[in-house]
Amino acid sequence: MTLGQKIAWDDTVLPFQLDLPDIRGRIARLDGVLDQVLEQHNYPPAVEAMVAEAALLTALIGQTVKLRWKLSLQIRGDGPLRLIATDYYGPTADGQPARIRAYASYDKDELDPTGPGFEQIGKGFFAILIDQGNDMTPYQGITPLAGGSLSACAETYFAQSEQLPTRFSLTYGESSEPSVAESWRAGGIMLQHMPKASPLMAKDGASGEEGLMNADDILDPEENENWSRVNILLDTVEELELIGPSISPTDLIVRLFHEEKPIAYDPQSVKFGCTCSEDKVRQSMSIYSAKDIEHMTLEDGTLTADCQFCGAHYVMDPKSLGFEAARGEADA
Repeated sequence: MTLGQKIAWDDTVLPFQLDLPDIRGRIARLDGVLDQVLEQHNYPPAVEAMVAEAALLTALIGQTVKLRWKLSLQIRGDGPLRLIATDYYGPTADGQPARIRAYASYDKDELDPTGPGFEQIGKGFFAILIDQGNDMTPYQGITPLAGGSLSACAETYFAQSEQLPTRFSLTYGESSEPSVAESWRAGGIMLQHMPKASPLMAKDGASGEEGLMNADDILDPEENENWSRVNILLDTVEELELIGPSISPTDLIVRLFHEEKPIAYDPQSVKFGCTCSEDKVRQSMSIYSAKDIEHMTLEDGTLTADCQFCGAHYVMDPKSLGFEAARGEADA
C-alpha cells in the first residue's frame, strides 16, 4: 500500500444517508489512531492486522453512540489468538473527538506470526457491549464467529442480533513512501438498511452460515432489490479510494451512490485515548482479598499493574489499598 500526504479526512468518520433505499452509511479513515494503538505493543503481523481491522470496525460502528457513552467490541476464541478487545468512547461534548483504544491477547508459542489472523482465533464469539453510564444497565449482544473475517462477523452480528442488514468494505495495512517511515492506514465503508416504522419480522428460518441470519432473511423483495443494488455499487470501490488521499469521502460517496441522492452529515474526528488511571487500578483491586493482595505483592513490598491497552505501568503500596496486613499475616 502506498501512502500519500496526510489530509484533513484522516482519523475521521463521515456519516451519510441514501434517501431512496432508506439506507445509511459511514466512511472511516484512520492513520494516526492506528499507529498509536499498535505502537503500544510489539504484535506480530498476524495480530497487528486483526487489531487494525477491529479498530476500524469499532470506529464505523461506534460513531452512532451518544456523548460520553462507551462501545466495546470483544472477539474471543479458542485458538492462539485468544482475544481482541476495543473500546470507543463517545465525545465528552459536541465538537470534541471520540477516542479509540485496542489490544490483543495471544499465545506466542502457538501463533503463526505471519499466517492468516482470523483462522487463528478459532471457534468463539463476537460481542458488542454498550455502556450508557452510571445507573444504566449495559447492553450486550453476542453471536458466534462466522464468515471468515471480523467484518463478516460484524455483518452476522447485526443481522442476527439487531435484524439490520449491514455491509462492510474495509482495507488496512502498513503504507510507505520513499524516505518516510512506514505507518498504518485504514479505510472502510459501512452500509446499513434501516427498519420500517414497524419492527422488522424475520422470515421463518435462517439461511446464513451455521444457521445464522443474513439480509435475505430480513428484507422483503422490494427492500432486497434496493439493498442488492447499493451493494453492487459498493463492490466497485477500490482500496486506494477507501484510504485516500486521492479522493475525499464526500466525493467518494457521490462517485459510488450518486443515483441514490446521498446526503453527508458532519464528520466525527477520532483519536487514540486510554482511560486508565491509578484510581481505576485501585478500584479494580477492591475485588481481591487481603490474601490475594499479599500473593501479588513483590519482594520489595510493592504491587504493580500494567494497562493492557496503553502499557501504562503503576506501582503502588499495598497498604494504600486499604489492606493493613503485613506480608505473611494474610495466610494466618
